[in-house]
Amino acid sequence: MVDIPAPVRDILETLEAAGHRAWCVGGCVRDALLGRAPEDWDVTTAARPEETMALFGDRAVPTGLRHGTVTVRTAAGGVEVTTLRRDGAYRDHRRPESVTFTDSLEEDLRRRDFTVNALAVDLRGTLQDPLGGRADLAAGILRCVGDPDRRFDEDALRILRGARFAAQLGFAIHPDTAAAIHRNRALLGDIAPERIWTELKKLVTGAHAAEVLRAYPDVIGVFWPEVLPMVGFDQRNRHHCHDVWEHTLHALAAVPPEADLRLTVLLHDIGKPNCFTVDEKGQGHFYGHPAESARLAGEMLRRLRADNATTETVVRLVTWHDKNIPRTRSGVARALGKLGERDLRRLLDVKWADNLAQAPEYRAVQGEIDKAEAILDQLLAEGACVSLRQLAVTGRDLLALGLSGPAVGRILRTLLDAVLDETLPNQRAALLAAARNYKESEERDP
Repeated sequence: MVDIPAPVRDILETLEAAGHRAWCVGGCVRDALLGRAPEDWDVTTAARPEETMALFGDRAVPTGLRHGTVTVRTAAGGVEVTTLRRDGAYRDHRRPESVTFTDSLEEDLRRRDFTVNALAVDLRGTLQDPLGGRADLAAGILRCVGDPDRRFDEDALRILRGARFAAQLGFAIHPDTAAAIHRNRALLGDIAPERIWTELKKLVTGAHAAEVLRAYPDVIGVFWPEVLPMVGFDQRNRHHCHDVWEHTLHALAAVPPEADLRLTVLLHDIGKPNCFTVDEKGQGHFYGHPAESARLAGEMLRRLRADNATTETVVRLVTWHDKNIPRTRSGVARALGKLGERDLRRLLDVKWADNLAQAPEYRAVQGEIDKAEAILDQLLAEGACVSLRQLAVTGRDLLALGLSGPAVGRILRTLLDAVLDETLPNQRAALLAAARNYKESEERDP
């Protein structure tokens, strides 16, 4: 049974009262049948766009009249109401050049991407399923509507959407659909990077992201070719029982499903193939790979027009992922001062996942992670000084002592180091006395 929210029911009732058949359609029906909360609700109707506009008055926004779409504002947000249609020819692997309105729900459903998204339900709960979507839902199968090559040629983004649905829902992609995804993957080159970015974020945060990425690295490689050298790359190192790609996927599955964390783990070793060397004993090494991985990660994220906040966070965590953080108050405090609480906690998650994906005999860092987190919690509870802005003295105080120029910043950092090492308390009098001593020492020995 599909429980239609009241604002959406109101739209269906208004359309039906005016003599227009109407249904909830697509992903909202799929998710409701799976017991998942739909992100949004879409309505399809026999009413023409101008009729929908007239029915809903100032609540109606003409967001896509050419394709039959009107957005109706409700207290719970906008609901897209789209006229039943059949699509004309596709020329750019993204949108039809023209659409023709129809009164046939089945015609409309046959133009959709996957059978599980070609479901409709009316006010009375009657399910319309001419393409077997309900059976595929029950079987956990993702299958294209009709000819998969045609579906992907019409809209190449469906290739990545299929991978995303599989990652989110845990569905098996039907063999014919899977083969067509591999066969048509190059069409993603025609898709705007912003649209790829939107789908990729949803894919990597799916509960089954690792399995999907394992099956479709060639698809990811269309827009991120840097991924491809990782696949099957033998690390030839006793710490690793997996190649670079498998190590990455095992680590990705071990971090919480947050976009920043999953992307960090996906890219943390992207630079390894470029840094590979073998020593005289035949052991592989990847000297400098964190910096190279961070460089590549930045390039790859910017290529997809990723937002600055995500790019900066991922690059920072990739840069830090292999750095040793001493499990001491000063070691954790220094990391906290440079990363902040949020990113330091994320870094510890990344380090834990990275270690879990190593050879079994080297998976022994959880106790160390726990120790670092305990120290972090203690520092935060104490309000400990971990950054220049928390010092009990400022640059203005040092200027008053007669310091100037670069010496001000240098001595502030020296004072902070002393506080972090706990050789000085973060107290104004003690810090000013130390600053005077540093000043006098520099004047004696310029």
